[in-house]
Amino acid sequence: MKALNQLKTFQRILDEYPADTPLGKFLPGFYRQNKQMGSTDRRIAGRLVYNYFRLGRALPDAPADERLFIAEFLCNTQVNSFLQHFKPDWAACIGFSVEEKIALIKTTYPGFRLKDVFPWTAELSGEIDQQAFLSSFFTQPDLYIRVAKGFEQQVKAELTKANVLFKDEGNNCLCLPNGTRLETIFPKQHWFEVQDFSSQQTAKLYKPEKWDKWWDACAASGGKSLLLHDMQPDIKLVVSDIRESILANLDERFRQAGLMKYQKKILDLTQNPEQEMHDYEFDGIILDAPCSGSGTWGRTPEMISQFNPQRIAFFQRLQQSIIRNVVKYLKPGKPIIYITCSAFKAENEEAVDFMVNELGLKLEEQKVLKGYERKADTMFVARLVAQ
Repeated sequence: MKALNQLKTFQRILDEYPADTPLGKFLPGFYRQNKQMGSTDRRIAGRLVYNYFRLGRALPDAPADERLFIAEFLCNTQVNSFLQHFKPDWAACIGFSVEEKIALIKTTYPGFRLKDVFPWTAELSGEIDQQAFLSSFFTQPDLYIRVAKGFEQQVKAELTKANVLFKDEGNNCLCLPNGTRLETIFPKQHWFEVQDFSSQQTAKLYKPEKWDKWWDACAASGGKSLLLHDMQPDIKLVVSDIRESILANLDERFRQAGLMKYQKKILDLTQNPEQEMHDYEFDGIILDAPCSGSGTWGRTPEMISQFNPQRIAFFQRLQQSIIRNVVKYLKPGKPIIYITCSAFKAENEEAVDFMVNELGLKLEEQKVLKGYERKADTMFVARLVAQ
């Protein structure tokens, strides 16, 4: 009976869910409207609906409940009562590898193919292991934090006291189970930043020097700027974004982190920013470019179903227009750090080719940050230098 009610709740969520809304925004509102749902009910409902979307574009014509059973089988490694009720034969094989599970699914659904989960593998960056990348969609990514210098022991002590298992990844990076309620463990302290492992790894290419002037051109909430400031507190920093509201969030985040000296500009970098930037020259630019976000869809799997592949070309054009308007403010011999959270080569290596072939920059290093290997986001970072 319980499993049947869980299935009915899942079907209600699916029926009411507007396709262009992030699940993370929709579900809290659904729960508020259904106050009879306890914390366990909400947790199970969330798991079911997220797992359902992890199946991506596979078996599009199968009924929703059957797709859910397949997703539950692929996404779980331990038996749960839901799968035991509806698919007891599969529940008995819950410890199988993904490959073994797919072989078992094919006996009932011969049309199931792993490559249909994310059907744009031809567009992926060359360094990406397609099989590993596709399989990673069946695993929820971990939560990563970057601990402020000097607070490592306090953070670890509080996590231990709260019985939260964590892994020290080095360089002040801790890995925690997704869903860890950090706001209840640290209600007032500002001892860390929530920042994905791959995002933290981009810092290896920054290499700032004392008194440098840097520009975080698409700063958003300022995570890359905070990384940069941690590496070299004496830099002169300019941050910009097209969205005034998100820069207000950046102000609060900077204040909590103790970063007080910076300039802030609201800029649409698809347009020539000469009026605002004509007297600026920079020793380094971080361009965390707007992109498809395809490297983060393990966290937001509903995006696989919503994505239109024509958006790849749209983002490529957008990135090129921004790059062209940004690099002219770079001093000769100084770097631009180009970053995306995309897995698509059109937004990654081809953007580097554009900077080299069209704008005359010299490539020093580029790499895909393979988050799919460690339950993190997959990202791309490149360091190029103005000639």
